[in-house]
Amino acid sequence: MDDGPGAVPARVAALAAVAALTYATFLLEIPLSLDVGSGYVSELSAADQPFNSVYGGGDLVTGVLAIVVAAEALRRLRRRALATAGWTFLALFGACAVGDAAFPLDCAPSRATWCALRERSAQVSFSHEFHAVTSGGVVICGVAALLLLSLAARRYGWWPALARWGLPLALAEAVLALAMMAAMFTGQWLGLVQRIQVGALCMGLLLIAWALHAGRTMPMAVARDEARA
Repeated sequence: MDDGPGAVPARVAALAAVAALTYATFLLEIPLSLDVGSGYVSELSAADQPFNSVYGGGDLVTGVLAIVVAAEALRRLRRRALATAGWTFLALFGACAVGDAAFPLDCAPSRATWCALRERSAQVSFSHEFHAVTSGGVVICGVAALLLLSLAARRYGWWPALARWGLPLALAEAVLALAMMAAMFTGQWLGLVQRIQVGALCMGLLLIAWALHAGRTMPMAVARDEARA
């Protein structure tokens, strides 16, 4: 009989929830920025932008917390192939988010013509160029983590919330990532599509946090039912 995935301390589920909130710092552009919703989300943390430390700090905190959550899950929860792969990709998501903070853009190409010209002529720093790698890694690893953990929940009968909502949300994230690539070629709706896609990643982190929390309370509920019986 499968005894379930096990449980993590309450603080681990809380850290996953905080990671979702800190990854949503782009919402602060509503009170902090005059030009809301245009260009890449990464441009908010570009080195020459105001409040860049706020947005870059959000990525850094999210990345560190995601790595901690994944490490605790791998250490404390039951090892099954899909779940192990899912937590590993969550750690990689965290590493890429830290990379986003460590390698910011030099400037915001969509907000300054001179920056766009420098970018096209390859007159930007390694940090600016490498940011595309870390940003792509965030999307790929985030989608993979949620997808694998959802499949694990369905296959092993774990984490009901992930089993029910994880797969649709992971597929939505993948579709939004493809839509963002299309927007890059057309030059339209890029900022809006990417912000929705980042929001979906935040929802994925919240779903993981809820699954970890429910994984703690469910064994206690079962024990109470057995005691009453």
